[in-house]
Amino acid sequence: MFMGDELKKFALNELKQYDGREGRPAHVAYNGKVYDVSESFLWMEGDHQGQHVAGNDLTDDMKTAPHGEEMLERVRLVGVLASGSEEKEG
Repeated sequence: MFMGDELKKFALNELKQYDGREGRPAHVAYNGKVYDVSESFLWMEGDHQGQHVAGNDLTDDMKTAPHGEEMLERVRLVGVLASGSEEKEG
């Protein structure tokens, strides 16, 4: 996917709705980008091996992860995380 207008902007409170539970998609943010991890067997029901839950910004958590951001290359980029001043306008 190309960077551009087709990427959805997610406010942090909106991202929380994408928790992978009860059939909802599972999305996570990292370094301002939002990824869909719904199809990954490592994110069943929005849970990543009991360590993380979908619907959150994992930027800080990745610093101590046993893997790097290259793992996110395996999932689909779906949006960008809006900064505080850009939180959902309407």
